[in-house]
Amino acid sequence: MKTFISTWLIASLLPLAATAGEYNISVDRVQIDTGDFVKEGIGYNGASPGPELRFKEGEEVTINVTNNLDEMTSIHWHGLILPFEQDGVPGISFPGIAPGETFTYRFPIIQNGTYWFHSHSGFQEPNGAYGAIVIEPVGREPFRYDRDYVVQLTDKHPHSGDRIMRNLKMSADYYNRQQQTVGDFFSESAEQGFMTTLKDRMMWGDMRMMKADVEDVQGFTGLINGKGPEQNWTGLFEPGERVRLRFINSSAMTYFDIRIPGLEMTVVEADGNYVQPVTVKEFRIGVAETYDVIVHIKDEKAYSIFAESMGRSGYARGTLAPEAGMSAEVPDMRDAPLLTMADMAGHMDHGNMEGMDHSNMKGMDHSKMDGMNHSKMEGMDHSNMAGMDHSAMGHGADGNSMPTDPFYASGSGLTPTAANGGKFLSYSDLKALKPLFEDREPGREIELRLTGNMERYEWSINGVKYEDAEPIVLQYGERVRFKFVNETMMTHPMHLHGMWSILDVGEGKWNPIKHVISVAPATTVYMETEVDAPGEWAFHCHLSYHAASGMFRKIIVEGGPDDQMAGGGQVVQPGGES
Repeated sequence: MKTFISTWLIASLLPLAATAGEYNISVDRVQIDTGDFVKEGIGYNGASPGPELRFKEGEEVTINVTNNLDEMTSIHWHGLILPFEQDGVPGISFPGIAPGETFTYRFPIIQNGTYWFHSHSGFQEPNGAYGAIVIEPVGREPFRYDRDYVVQLTDKHPHSGDRIMRNLKMSADYYNRQQQTVGDFFSESAEQGFMTTLKDRMMWGDMRMMKADVEDVQGFTGLINGKGPEQNWTGLFEPGERVRLRFINSSAMTYFDIRIPGLEMTVVEADGNYVQPVTVKEFRIGVAETYDVIVHIKDEKAYSIFAESMGRSGYARGTLAPEAGMSAEVPDMRDAPLLTMADMAGHMDHGNMEGMDHSNMKGMDHSKMDGMNHSKMEGMDHSNMAGMDHSAMGHGADGNSMPTDPFYASGSGLTPTAANGGKFLSYSDLKALKPLFEDREPGREIELRLTGNMERYEWSINGVKYEDAEPIVLQYGERVRFKFVNETMMTHPMHLHGMWSILDVGEGKWNPIKHVISVAPATTVYMETEVDAPGEWAFHCHLSYHAASGMFRKIIVEGGPDDQMAGGGQVVQPGGES
């Protein structure tokens, strides 16, 4: 049995550790029944998803993980702030857990909120190795509710992760079930004219790209807490209650748009951190993100929790009901979105697009691309676009005004709208309830261009894959600004381990604190990080097959509290506001 621990961090947090909890987790081969198919996978304590772990802020936990597989494994505690040796990333944090071995994780719980855990070995996570974490706060929460449920989403595929990766390498559109047809061509010709449609098709064909390339992997069954749509996971309530729903997107590749027809949702927490409440009809949850919402249910009837994929290729469904066995109408999925030229604006090189290798586009000025109308997207700095008037942006495919969101390219085909009108949550709506860190200027900026070659299914950062890249070195105590420039047509959920990501929404000290930052095609997004965790950490796209293909970096934090740089960040209220 092996145990690694960061003694300086534990010593600094001992006053918070009032209780201790010990947990045992086994890593097992399991059968996963989606209602559509049964598949062998990997789970915890004999099931997928694994057990829901409930911790208490301030306790120190001991978690004994026994590997019953015939291969190496690991568990990463997604979003938890802990010593780097306990982070669970083989090759960075520790060697991994060998077959037959029991590894003991031990760390203090210094935060509260909704998180999750999953394997960081191979494709064990998409094969079923994931579970939920709920951390109860020491004090009262800033909102009230009568009961709460975890709603953990995933995109279970009949193919194993290894097989999916092989097929994507063989053909990047292997799993694209929504490619445009001859019928679509004639329909568009009737609406837009034959020559306009033909030129559009030829342009996309010359670029070896497809407007329908929104999701890399389709053909999955969406699950809620391990149950498929026909199995209908159900959460019970009493009329008049306020119910807290802890949404976790544990998918390998799928973004979900979530609504509960007939109910409004009040978002109170994002990625485990309290936000100023915002009431919405619908929200999009990126891969690996979490959102906590409260619904006030007054009527004695059932309501559907409906989560359709961003590409409209599949959905997950559950029910809130006053009695077991009840169900509500399940909405039809909406039409699949199509990418537009606005989604290309971040990376198109009309002069030389053979192979679509974006690694050689350094320095390109996309605001001066002759012949392209990017809907007046000069600058493309979305961090400062709050309040921008997009009313003159024309119309979408459905004939309605083009939706707008400052975190999507103007005119993007991916910009979301609520199904029946009403508010759709934007990153720009998120504001921290209370600041977690002192508000100060970053000492430097690091640009991370999200790059790739779709034809070869290679993904990278700054045109360099993980195995060829040098680590990013940070200094303990500094504040760093990261600039994400998405030069691909895919949306990338970027996850920094071990430290918080402060998303720049233009609200200064009220900017929300997250552990995943979603970066849409052709956009530039900023985040800042207080470098307060010595050691080595992972930083990667949380789309499983993108990370495995190279969109991944190692972060090295040099120094520590004993030699902290002058002007280091100060936590305003540790734990209680996370």
